[in-house]
Amino acid sequence: MTTDIASPDTAAPEEAQTRKRLFIKTYGCQMNVYDSERMRDVLHPLGYEPSDEPEGADLIILNTCHIREKAAEKVYSELGRLRPLKEKKDGAPMTIAVAGCVAQAEGAEIQRRAPVVDLVVGPQTYHKLPELIAKVHRERGEALDTEFEVEDKFDLLAPAKRHVEGPAAFVTIQEGCDKFCTFCVVPYTRGAEWSRPVDQIVAEIRALAAQGVREVTLLGQNVNAYHGEAPSGREADGPWGLGQLVRHIALIGGIERIRFTTSHPNDMEDDLIAAFADEPKLMPYLHLPVQAGSNKILAAMNRKHTAEQYIALIERFRQARPGIAISGDMIVGFPGESDEDFDATMDLVETINYASCFSFKYSRRPGTPGASMADQVDEEIKTQRLARLQAKLEAQQIAFNKMQIGKNLAVLFEKEGRKDGQLHGRSPYLQSVHVEGPKSLLGQIGHVEILDASRNALAGRLIGVS
Repeated sequence: MTTDIASPDTAAPEEAQTRKRLFIKTYGCQMNVYDSERMRDVLHPLGYEPSDEPEGADLIILNTCHIREKAAEKVYSELGRLRPLKEKKDGAPMTIAVAGCVAQAEGAEIQRRAPVVDLVVGPQTYHKLPELIAKVHRERGEALDTEFEVEDKFDLLAPAKRHVEGPAAFVTIQEGCDKFCTFCVVPYTRGAEWSRPVDQIVAEIRALAAQGVREVTLLGQNVNAYHGEAPSGREADGPWGLGQLVRHIALIGGIERIRFTTSHPNDMEDDLIAAFADEPKLMPYLHLPVQAGSNKILAAMNRKHTAEQYIALIERFRQARPGIAISGDMIVGFPGESDEDFDATMDLVETINYASCFSFKYSRRPGTPGASMADQVDEEIKTQRLARLQAKLEAQQIAFNKMQIGKNLAVLFEKEGRKDGQLHGRSPYLQSVHVEGPKSLLGQIGHVEILDASRNALAGRLIGVS
């Protein structure tokens, strides 16, 4: 269902001359962070300036995530807290919008249950926000747009209009998922896999580099499924894979670090593995979810790979880039998971020895095959298994961090730390690093001797600057 919307030319010119306050609350993954930044960019010409608080805002956007259980209920709860703010606002009326994956999945239900919402916009149509807001202001009605128009979205988001703060930025290069894991809603909320053309991505990254960005993280639901149109549309070259794209981005002046997330084991190409060996700007960090260590559970999840294949793939990356940090995702308590199946997951974790790993209890997502499967696991058992898993993962993460003590790591300084005279940066392995140093180092890469390590951060002293 869509609502007729005004063309961009119908936005009231006086709106663009009046500065207004915009508050965006972002839930979920890095792709939502990227989407929130782009929403801010497309609204800036209408006079919207970012605000850190919802109080007094002219426009509030909840950019939602639908991965975890009760995600929609959290949105309704937040909308309940926002309602009094809208009722109290003086002057121009407050506009409240729900964007992202919950909007995509439950747009009509949001409009029915939450009259406080003026606008519902899916992740593929947020580039239409100026037109939708103009319609709401003109008619003071509701607007809903949850169509899948990925190409149109990126065509209309001019890279030159993007503004970022700090030396690191996210860049979406691929959207959607064709894997249909039985626990996941992403294919239904983000649509089929689609890759942006190389020229479009390069133009965006060049514009970021001109703003002082030195590190880019390439984003996708299955980012290593990337197969984008070659530069200048040269059909004879065929589509480019992620490895080829990474090498091309490494040639852009000012870009010193490249990362990507999130990947699927079944989309790993030899050229991407080789890029870890021959492209130093590609950071030695790989996030590769596996979700379970039991082949029975992996089959039930429709992952289409085995634990043995995953372990062998990780070994290939370690051969290509010795010392690479491996990160992953784990789900405990998937329907039918026995004690033996969980033990297989613990065995896989022991074999891989993760530098970091995200772990969750299985959440039943309406509309997914897993939600209607028999043998749902008791919540108490899920909780017990998750505690055991997280204890092992935490021990591995601490051990990996302590291995850095005494080493000299290149750190990109991103912002000031919590203490006076302290800087916060990221190591090549994506660890937080704190050092004492002048603010003039922000945006630069420094060499840091690591002196101490905890689970969540490293501490060191500055040796020099690149």
